[in-house]
Amino acid sequence: MDNILPKKDLSRWLEKMAHAAVYAPRLVDDIWSYEIVTDPGSVTLEYPMTAVPAKKIIFPQREILFEYGADGDSGPEIKERLPEDKPVVILGLRPCEARAVILTDKVFGGELKDIYYWRRREAVTLVGLVCASPPSANCFCLSVGGSPRSREGLDILLTGLGESYYVQALTPKGEKLVREGGALFRPPQPGEKQSAETIQAESEGKLSRELKDIEDVPRKLKGMFDSPFWDEESLSCIRCGICTYLCPTCHCFDINDEAVSSSPLRGRRVRTWDTCQFPDFTMHSSGHNPRPDKASRLRQRINHKFQYFVETWQCYQCTGCGRCISLCPVGIDIIKVVEKVRDHAS
Repeated sequence: MDNILPKKDLSRWLEKMAHAAVYAPRLVDDIWSYEIVTDPGSVTLEYPMTAVPAKKIIFPQREILFEYGADGDSGPEIKERLPEDKPVVILGLRPCEARAVILTDKVFGGELKDIYYWRRREAVTLVGLVCASPPSANCFCLSVGGSPRSREGLDILLTGLGESYYVQALTPKGEKLVREGGALFRPPQPGEKQSAETIQAESEGKLSRELKDIEDVPRKLKGMFDSPFWDEESLSCIRCGICTYLCPTCHCFDINDEAVSSSPLRGRRVRTWDTCQFPDFTMHSSGHNPRPDKASRLRQRINHKFQYFVETWQCYQCTGCGRCISLCPVGIDIIKVVEKVRDHAS
C-alpha cells in the first residue's frame, strides 16, 4: 500500500492522530530526542541522529511497577501500576532505531514476557524514515545486519521526495494510520516509485564507516576473556555510562522500593535504567564484585553485543547507530575496539 503525502500536509496528518500520543524528533536544549508532539506545525523530519534513542518511550527510564501499603489493622495492599493502553505513534524513526526495538523484543519477550514492556510495545505504531544521507558520521548499520532503508520492525516507511514523502504502509497498523489521513494521501504518479527506490538504494552507498569481516569476532571474544587487551582499551574510560544509556538496545535495569510517606509500610516499587558500566551494577551484598574494574566492564559491553547475544539470538545486539562513538566524552570507538578484536592473535 504505497501513497504520496505532501510535506506541507504532514502537520495535518498529525492532527488526525489526536487519539494517540505522538512522538517526533525535537531539539530541546540543543539535544535532539523524541518528544511528545504538542504543536504539529513545529514537527520536522529534517534532523540528525537523536542523542536520546526512542527506547525511552517503550522502555522508560523510570517506571512504577506497583504501590504497596498497610493502614491500621487492615492487611497489606498491593496496587499494580500497568502502563496506559493509549495508542502511541513514533514518527520519523531511523531504521536502526526500529531494528533496536526488534532486538529488545527478544529480551523482554519469550516464555516469560515482561508485561510492562509489552503493554507499551503493543500500543506503538512505528513510522520510519529512510536515511537518504547518514544522520551521523559514525553510522555503520550495514556492518551489523541493518540498512538505512530497512523495513524491519516498521509499520510505515517514509522516503523523502523533494516536496513530498513516499509512504509505504507495511503492516495493518500502518495501513490504519494512512487511512486516517484520508484525502491527504494520493496514489503515486509514474516515476515516483522509481525515484523512491533509487533514493533507498543509493542510501547504502553513503555510509562513511564500516566494520568489516567480523564473522569470527564472537569466537575471538570467547578466547580473550582474560586478555590484557581490555586493560589497555579501558584506560581512558571515565565510567559515565553514556555509551549504554544512549544505546538503543541496552536494557539493564535496577529495581528499588521507595517510601512515599513517613510510614515504612507504604511505598512503591520502581524500575529504573542501570548500566553494566557502573561499579555497583554487579556488587554483591557480600561485598564481592565480579566486575571490579573498568576493563571487565568494557569487556562485558563488547561481549554482550558481539558474543553473548549472537550465541543466544544469532544476531549482533549493536545496530550501528554510532551514538556511543559520537557521544563518548573520551573518544572510545566501538568500531576500532571490535576491529582490534577481529585482528587479535587467536
